[in-house]
Amino acid sequence: MTGYSNRYEAFMGMAPRDIPHWEHWSCPDAATYITGIDYYSQPKSCMKKLNQMYPKLSLGVPESDEPRPRPEEQADKGKGRWGDGYRDYWQQEKAGCRFSSREEMLKFSPLEQGDFSGWNVVVDGDFSSEDVIYRRYRKKYDESWGDAAPEGSTASVSFYNTMFMWPLLVFGYENFLQICLEPEFERIMDEFAEINRRVFRAFARLPVNFAVCHDDIVLSSGPVCSPKWMHRFIFPRYEEFWGILKDAGKEVIFMVDGCVDAFVDDVMACGARGIISEPFTNYRAIRPIIHDFFEMGADILNPIQVRAEGMNVEELAHEYRGKIAFYGGVDTQELLVSGPEKSIRDEVRRLFEIFGLQGGFILSGSQGLLEDIPYGHAVAMLEENLRCFVK
Repeated sequence: MTGYSNRYEAFMGMAPRDIPHWEHWSCPDAATYITGIDYYSQPKSCMKKLNQMYPKLSLGVPESDEPRPRPEEQADKGKGRWGDGYRDYWQQEKAGCRFSSREEMLKFSPLEQGDFSGWNVVVDGDFSSEDVIYRRYRKKYDESWGDAAPEGSTASVSFYNTMFMWPLLVFGYENFLQICLEPEFERIMDEFAEINRRVFRAFARLPVNFAVCHDDIVLSSGPVCSPKWMHRFIFPRYEEFWGILKDAGKEVIFMVDGCVDAFVDDVMACGARGIISEPFTNYRAIRPIIHDFFEMGADILNPIQVRAEGMNVEELAHEYRGKIAFYGGVDTQELLVSGPEKSIRDEVRRLFEIFGLQGGFILSGSQGLLEDIPYGHAVAMLEENLRCFVK
């Protein structure tokens, strides 16, 4: 197992020598503060230095140092800021006016369309055949790997439209709700499913060990559609698609926004090895059935939202050591926002002492590094994790 990455070992419930750290990073200003290199003047140098300082993060690096306009130099287009720029549109605004009538939507054929390049459906591209999809994605991986990722690596592929997102992004949320119970809608979903069979057959051929499958099947308050509708149109497809991946030796991690507690057991039963979700999920309700997740084959629980009722990390670590991996742990609602830095460092050390020797833990903010977290507090978490390793 000497070639296994620490993230892989944590995913699979093993005990890496140090604690992996994985963050959703979308704050260039924090990168400037930490590295001392102005991101907007030298974006590549800035992110390269950040990775050198904190290699556990493995963050993306821009291709060049071509300067980027600062937010104050950009026109605020009224759609909010994302990363180093402002959005110029909402995806749903475009989707909501794509079709002129209800009748036109119900006549739409995803298979006849095939090529969704320029459609603003997040995964824009040509889906007309499995080979076309395979060639597009295969370019992202080292040619020397052939058909298999390095053993013990977390090489992965991700897909935003596992099933539920296709009609939401093509028709728009409100239009989807108006047509999703119509008899004609079944044909549309069958055709989206055929497109995704091509996708997942292509993914099964890629040199990856994990597939991160995203679908926002819930809101912050709970499900969008009824369990009956989900069991008709969504969950059977998950089981089919993920079966294709699992037969090829890939592990599936499901990613979803919102409160997913109503459907967690269904997702795990379909073959997911873990779930990445938001802290809207009621962990007090879910904790009694974490054992059931393990029996279904789960390897990862994320996030460990430490302020959620029933989410006691000491008890979880003791009860599920060596059986399931935990991802999260540092409170982003109060601790990382308010500090002080010593308390943040103490918390990282406490988590290391709880999980470090038994494995199966990936450190991160419980909700990722958000804009309201002072840069110095983020640095305290990053630096303290570098000091934690099994001797």
